Amino acid sequence: MISSPLMTVMVDAVRKAARGLRRDFGEVENLQVSRKGPGDFVSAADRKAEETLRDALMKARPGYSLVLEENGIIEGTDKSHTWHVDPLDGTSNFLHGVPHFAISVGLEREGQIVAGVIFDPIKDELFVAERGKGAYLNNRRLRVSGRQDMADALVGYGTPYLGRGSHPRLLRELGAVMAVAGGTRRMGSAALDLAYVACGRLDGYWERDLQTYDFAAGVILVRESGGYVTSADGAAEPLAARSVACGNEVLHRELLALLKKVQAA
Repeated sequence: MISSPLMTVMVDAVRKAARGLRRDFGEVENLQVSRKGPGDFVSAADRKAEETLRDALMKARPGYSLVLEENGIIEGTDKSHTWHVDPLDGTSNFLHGVPHFAISVGLEREGQIVAGVIFDPIKDELFVAERGKGAYLNNRRLRVSGRQDMADALVGYGTPYLGRGSHPRLLRELGAVMAVAGGTRRMGSAALDLAYVACGRLDGYWERDLQTYDFAAGVILVRESGGYVTSADGAAEPLAARSVACGNEVLHRELLALLKKVQAA
């Protein structure tokens, strides 16, 4: 595991936030049968987790800026550092009692993501990465999958929220990938999709219409585990494009070719 001061700050922050999310997730099943429903409760859980993360990160690095899911951008005095924070990635899963969601924190330094932490509090899986120091799941060093044939690959993808993004484009892209891939998965958390590529559970993944806090931490995880990450259109830096495609060198190249072929059609 990485033991730098920066990683200590990030890990401590996500573990503090995770305590509340675990407790709140235990209440969701009861709320499913209530007249009011769990929506308001989950929004409150999301906000509480974000407040915990914000307070911990600002205390440890008071000058850094923040990009937050719930509270937007907080400008800091240090213009070269920005936290990208998603307190609950996989909100719909959480809302329905599906135990697949994560806390995601990425650090951007002068335009580059240099550290990331993704924590799945239900499975107690902590994914961490820091530039030049590798990527880890708990205490195990990560490497992307070594599969070379798309017919053997399991490829993840994300669907746009209602009213945001293009469902017809996704269906065309998904059709092209399904025609050649061994299998596809839509699991509902961009952060965990990227973490799963980093540890080899998924061989590739793509998604469009993301926010930076959705996938900043995942980008550094995949790169530090030997993977390739671009926008879904093949540009060098995915955060600016708000889209992502990733995998090992061979499958990333094949995935991009499939997506580009659909765009050209």
